[in-house]
Amino acid sequence: MMVFSDKKYIFFDLDGTIIDTGPGIKNGVRYALSQFGVPVKKGDTLDCFLGPPMSQSFPENYGFDAERTKDAIKIFREYYAEKGQFECAPYPGIESLFSDLKSEGKTLCVATSKPETFAIKIVDRFSLMKYIDVFVGATLDGSREKKSDVLNCVFKELSEPSRDEAVLIGDRHYDIDGAKACSMSSVGVLYGYGTREEFELAGADAIVESVDQLKTLLLA
Repeated sequence: MMVFSDKKYIFFDLDGTIIDTGPGIKNGVRYALSQFGVPVKKGDTLDCFLGPPMSQSFPENYGFDAERTKDAIKIFREYYAEKGQFECAPYPGIESLFSDLKSEGKTLCVATSKPETFAIKIVDRFSLMKYIDVFVGATLDGSREKKSDVLNCVFKELSEPSRDEAVLIGDRHYDIDGAKACSMSSVGVLYGYGTREEFELAGADAIVESVDQLKTLLLA
């Protein structure tokens, strides 16, 4: 297995990588769709809403126009602020991984397309913020939501280190695409919501099945 123990800057996606936020996101999407009288399509797991910005997911998967998408996001956020952000839990072994990485002198960063205001509250709720050196999420006004924009913002906060020293850990091809756009290495995790096929097609530098495998990859 390829290893990345030489990387100093470890970037993590949030949803499906650090924390299983799927239940809260999906419930929020169901609620938003219901307010428009739109049923969830038969067989739709709503996994398509895990990873990309909502401004992309509603049009691509349910044909919403710009105005309807804006309204749906507003409704989703109302649900998420009240309930959805609490319907989640860290993946087993994540805190131990963070602790071990910090012990090895690594710089840990969170780079997520989830609105930063929600993302920070979620991570802080599980007492994980103490491990994070730089935390960047999307803005509520949509001015920063693409993964590449978020990653570039993290690099700026880090005072622009060499991108050869960094690796992004994520669970969807959007993460891998963003890493490639930013000239950095990437690892796809299968314990989240992505598939091996999508990681291979996107060109992930490595794919792991578990947090334990991820630890071996980063610390071997």
